[in-house]
Amino acid sequence: MRFLIVGGSGFLGGELARQCSAAGHEVTATYLTRSGDAANVEWSPLDVRRREDVDALVGVFRPEVVINAAFRQTDWATTAIGAANVALAASAAGGRLVHVSSDAVFSGAAIRYDETCLPDPITPYGAAKAAAETAVAAIAPTSVTARTSLIIGDGGSSHEALVHSLATGRKKGMLFTDDVRCPVHVVDLAAALLELAVSEYHGIHHVAGADAVSRYELGLLIARRDGLDADRLPSGRRADTDVPGPMDVRLECGTTQRRLRTELRGARRFLG
Repeated sequence: MRFLIVGGSGFLGGELARQCSAAGHEVTATYLTRSGDAANVEWSPLDVRRREDVDALVGVFRPEVVINAAFRQTDWATTAIGAANVALAASAAGGRLVHVSSDAVFSGAAIRYDETCLPDPITPYGAAKAAAETAVAAIAPTSVTARTSLIIGDGGSSHEALVHSLATGRKKGMLFTDDVRCPVHVVDLAAALLELAVSEYHGIHHVAGADAVSRYELGLLIARRDGLDADRLPSGRRADTDVPGPMDVRLECGTTQRRLRTELRGARRFLG
């Protein structure tokens, strides 16, 4: 099949491109400033904020599947308007769309959220992601929107880099003990998204790890795996700071997991 990975140079996008290529698909992946390094992938520059550029790329490549993993946390236009541009282009070309969303669409007031829960964001990024979900559902009703959580790998994620910086004293800060998420391994997430891409399912799906852990516990797991001094990791409570954002957000993934062959492992397992 012909896959277009939008945001292919990012952490998740790179893994999606790698798995697609390894499976023998024809893959084009996009980047904003620098291409990725996945083999047997055609790399194309793309600014999703420019609708005419998105239309042109999709019109030339004619992908059967488009997976949108592009976002910028501080840029509404990329995260929200860009998602609408991708959905419009994919729909016009008759391609299957998988849109990657986030647990940031939730406030944390309910703690546990399944696929039927409506967004109630409390940050600009969460609001942009919620707006993107709304646009995608309206433009491409047969698409999949996959909400996920913190994405971890074997050393390449921003979360892992932060833990290393804190444990070695290169950076100051703290890991919150009351900020809880359901981290997912990037390999599991990419495999699940590719399963959903070739399935007949549509609508909201939750694709996160099986374990709910605090950012501090996640840091301890990463430090121990990587041979760092876990005792050097600074901890504190988000509730005692003025750092905005939801605290305890746990994605319930049972409905989605029953549809998948890919096991969504918990952090205590894939970092243990």
